[in-house]
Amino acid sequence: MDGDAGWLDEREDEVWRTFFDMQVLFWRRLTHQLQQETGLSEPDFAILTALAKAPEGRLRPFELSGVIQFEKSRLHHQLTRMVGRGLVTRDACPDTSRGAVVTLSPQGRAAITEAIPRRAEHIRRWLTGPLDDGQLDALGQISATMLAALRTDGPDTGYDCEA
Repeated sequence: MDGDAGWLDEREDEVWRTFFDMQVLFWRRLTHQLQQETGLSEPDFAILTALAKAPEGRLRPFELSGVIQFEKSRLHHQLTRMVGRGLVTRDACPDTSRGAVVTLSPQGRAAITEAIPRRAEHIRRWLTGPLDDGQLDALGQISATMLAALRTDGPDTGYDCEA
């Protein structure tokens, strides 16, 4: 199998499996802890963080989907749930009669303000903390290289920012 161009060689396979297993366990723990401690899901966190960083805590849906890379329908359904929970509001856009603006509510701001330091603690515990300075620098460089290659390969076809 090692010589077959269709298969990963032994080294590539080991790196792939370790990388995959690490990511699955990391994200499972991170999302579970966030949900347990704050009641927020990963999509909640992504949206609230993007809105908290936006001017006046407001973004048009197409801007929000561009920041968090959600497809139009996924964003719509997630925002509907979040509006129902009082985390965000969806209002008519003053610039166009067809558009909407998503705004961080006071309840949403309180939720993300509580969640951000907890998320930072978890990232330090499971990602940056176990690494020494050289490993942390290497992880940053490797991640940047891979991200650049993925972006060069073309747009993510699963995401539509024309919402």
